[in-house]
Amino acid sequence: MNNIKLIIIAFSVSLLMYACAPADGEFTGSEYMPDMGHSLALEANTSNYYYYNTWDKESTITLNALLKRSNLPVTGTVPRGYAGQFLDSNAGMEEGSVTDITIPTNGSVPYYYVDTEESRAQAIAEIIENPFPISADGLARGKELYNIFCGICHGEKANGLGYLYDADENPNAKYLAAPANLINEEFTAASNGRFYHAIMYGKNVMGGYSDKISYEERWQVIHYIRSLQAKEAGATYNEDENTFNAAFGIPGASVTPYTPHPVMMEEGVEGHDMEAPHTEGEHDTDQH
Repeated sequence: MNNIKLIIIAFSVSLLMYACAPADGEFTGSEYMPDMGHSLALEANTSNYYYYNTWDKESTITLNALLKRSNLPVTGTVPRGYAGQFLDSNAGMEEGSVTDITIPTNGSVPYYYVDTEESRAQAIAEIIENPFPISADGLARGKELYNIFCGICHGEKANGLGYLYDADENPNAKYLAAPANLINEEFTAASNGRFYHAIMYGKNVMGGYSDKISYEERWQVIHYIRSLQAKEAGATYNEDENTFNAAFGIPGASVTPYTPHPVMMEEGVEGHDMEAPHTEGEHDTDQH
């Protein structure tokens, strides 16, 4: 009987030591009850089964989903880099003047239209003016972004013959849905809201790009598309002149230079007690 007890004790000790064996060479090591010594690692925006450091598939997936459940932000909060405060920075300027590009690259502006056909029609009807003046720098950045995100389908000339669709340029093109020709009469006459809403939510087989390009960048892409339309129509669309359509963009050369408010110059934007961001309807530029 004593021998059996000794054998059981020896086996238990050996098993315990093996369970706590350190890593060595190709052996990854092992731990006894690893969940007691390590917390469950969570990956942002992911719910999957972790091969390492898991003890039960069902509880892991359930726990992972519960801990990372997406929740709406607190009412009244705005994203970091919110651009609304910069839109207010034209306080004290002469009436009729337009601010230059002051919104940071990561700026975020609320968009009050949802992804429905009714809201899309409303955005097309209400969003008219581009809040940023036409500038050489803006057109250059708009061209770069357009070629990265749009040109592959719509083509470098915006004629709908992108690399994924144009069989003449790409013999392996197998994109069945014809991309929109952005320089035809329909899109040339379309309001800026049609382009902005499509960038935000996508249209048909086109996905949205609101998570890929910022508020200002979306408008610079629209400026660049307008410049391609103007080129096709034989008109001018640049920082010095817009003979294409005055409603689509204001040339930067005609913009009144921005003079900061005296309080802002003394205290800086961070220390200035600005008014609350405009709500939809107060200014055309804030409807986007």
